[in-house]
Amino acid sequence: VELFVLCHGLLQLSQLLYSSYFKSTITTIERRFGLSSYSSGTISSLHEVSNTVLIVFVSYFGHRVHRPRYIGVGGLLMSVSALILTLPHFMSQPYDYDSVLHNRHDICNLHSNSTRPESCGRDETRRLADSSTLWLLMGIAQLMFGVGSVPIQPFGISYIDDFARPGNSPLYIAILFAISVFGPAFGFLLGSVMLRIYVDFNRSLEAELELSPSDPRWVGAWWMGLLITSGCLFLTSLPYFFFPRRMPPVQNVVEPENDVSSDLKKPEVSLLEFLKMFPRMFMHLLLSPLFLLLVLAQCCFSSVIAGLATFLNKFLERQYGAAPAYSSLLVGAVNLPSVAVGMLIGGVIMKKANLSLKNIPRFSVFMLVLSTLVCVPLFFMGCPTQKVSEVNTRQDGSMPKCYSNCSCPTSAFHPVCGSDGVEYISPCHAGCTNFTKDPNNTHKVQMYTNCRCISGSQGHAHPTPCPNSCPHLLLPVILVISVAALIACFTHNPMYMMVLRTVPSEEKSFAIGIQFLLMRVLAWLPAPALFGTAIDTSCIWWRRMCGRTFSCGYYDNDILRNRYLGLQVGYKIMGIVLLMLLGWKVKRTQEYNLEKRPEGPL
Repeated sequence: VELFVLCHGLLQLSQLLYSSYFKSTITTIERRFGLSSYSSGTISSLHEVSNTVLIVFVSYFGHRVHRPRYIGVGGLLMSVSALILTLPHFMSQPYDYDSVLHNRHDICNLHSNSTRPESCGRDETRRLADSSTLWLLMGIAQLMFGVGSVPIQPFGISYIDDFARPGNSPLYIAILFAISVFGPAFGFLLGSVMLRIYVDFNRSLEAELELSPSDPRWVGAWWMGLLITSGCLFLTSLPYFFFPRRMPPVQNVVEPENDVSSDLKKPEVSLLEFLKMFPRMFMHLLLSPLFLLLVLAQCCFSSVIAGLATFLNKFLERQYGAAPAYSSLLVGAVNLPSVAVGMLIGGVIMKKANLSLKNIPRFSVFMLVLSTLVCVPLFFMGCPTQKVSEVNTRQDGSMPKCYSNCSCPTSAFHPVCGSDGVEYISPCHAGCTNFTKDPNNTHKVQMYTNCRCISGSQGHAHPTPCPNSCPHLLLPVILVISVAALIACFTHNPMYMMVLRTVPSEEKSFAIGIQFLLMRVLAWLPAPALFGTAIDTSCIWWRRMCGRTFSCGYYDNDILRNRYLGLQVGYKIMGIVLLMLLGWKVKRTQEYNLEKRPEGPL
C-alpha cells in the first residue's frame, strides 16, 4: 500500500504539474493569441466537461475493474493531451509585435494627413487565424485530458482506503495530497523558468535582443514546459500496469476485500441497468443532508482555489507590476508550499485528535473564519491605476489630437512612459517622431524623442511602461495570501474523510464519484470563467484588431482588486454558512439516534 501511495502521489503530482503550469502561462497565452480572461478561464477549465460526463462510469465500474490499470491508461492519455497543447505554437506563424525597428508605424509619421483607418492586413488576419487554431487544438487537448483524469482520484483513493490498515487510511490520504500538492508548486516554478525564455527563441534572434522579460510585448516559451510535463505523466503512468487488482491481505487485519468479494458475488448489473438505476441512486445520495451540505461547502472552497490557481499570477502582474516569471516564482515558492504544509498538518490533526463527525464542522468553521479575516487587509493593499493618456487621463478637449497626423494604427500596443509621468499606448500615440538606439545594444531603443503629445520643450518617452507605484506591497500580499491558504488547508483532510464516513462502505466509490461530479459541475468548471468575467469587467481599455476585441490592455486596479478578492471572500462565507448548517444537522442526527436507535450507526 505504501508503494501505491508513493506512485499515486507522483502521478497526481505530475497531473497537477501539468494543470498548474498551464495556469501559470495563462496571461502569456492571452498576450500571444489575444484572448480575454473569460476565454482563457474557459479553456483552462474545459477538461472538466469530459471529466464530468464520464465520472458517472467510475461509479459503475467501482470494484469491477482493474483499478491500477485504468489509472495507468488515464495517465498515458493525459501525457498525449499535453503534447497536443503544444501544437498551436508549431502551427502558428512566429510571434509578431509592434517595434519601431521593424515597423515604422510604431512612431509618428508626419507624412500622412490623417489617422490610419482601422484595416485588416495580412498580419492581423494571420493572428486572428492563429487564435482560432488555438481554440480548436487546446479544446481537443483539454477534453482528452479530462477523459484521462477520470479514474485518477476516485480509483486511487478508494484503492488505498480499501487495502490500508483502518487507522492509517486518513494519514495515507493526507500524505497523498501533501505529495501531490507539490505538483502545482513545481508547475509554477517551471513556468517561472520557461517564461524567461523567448517564445520563438529558435526562430527570431532579433526579438530576444530587443525585448526583455519585463517588456509588456514579451511572450515567454509557454510551450516548452508542456513537453516536460508530458514526459513526467508518461513515466509516472507506467508503474500502474504492474500493481495487482487486489492487494494481499494484511496480517491481523480484517481484509477489506472481503466486502469487495461479497459484493462481486452479487448478480452483476449491466451498464444499461446501472444507467437506469443511476438517477435513483444519485437522488438517494443527494437526499442525505450530511453528504449534500458537506459537498456544497467543498464546492465553495474549491471555487476559491480555482480562482486563485487560474488568475493569481495575473492579479499580481496587473496590481503590483510583477513580471510573469517572477509572479510564477512567488506562487510556486511561497503560496503553494504553504498549501502542502496545511494539508499535511490537517491530516496529522485528524489522526491525533481523532475528530468526530460532530467536531469536524466546528473545527472547519473556526479555521475558515480565521482564514477569511486574514484576507480582509488585502482589500486595502492595492496600487492605483497608472495614468494613461486617453484611457483614464484626457487631453485638452479644445485642442485637436496631438497625434492626429501621425497615421497611428488602431491595433498598436507598445506602452511607453513619457517624461511628463503619463503612459502612452505607443510611441506613435505620444506623437514621437524620432528615436535613439541604445549604444550598448543596437537592437534596442534607448529613447523616443520629439514627442508632440508630451509637455515640455524636450518631450521624450522611455520604451517601457511607467513604473508601478507600490511594488513594495507585492511580498507582503503574497505572504498574507499564503497564511490564509495555510489556515484554510487545515480543514481539507478532515472534510474529505467526513465524506467517507457519511456513506456506507459499499457506496464509497459511488459517493466519491458523485462528490467529484458535483465539485466539477459547481466549482471547477464555472469558477475560472466566472473569475475571468469579473476581471474582464474591470478592463478600461481593450486592444482591437480587424474591428474585433483582441485582449485587455489596461484595468482599473481598484475595481480589479475588489471584484477578484470580493468573489473569493463571498465563496468562503457561503461555505462557512453551509458548514454551520452541517454541524447543526450532525448534532440533531446524533441526538435522534441516541433517543430512537441507540444501537444503530449514524
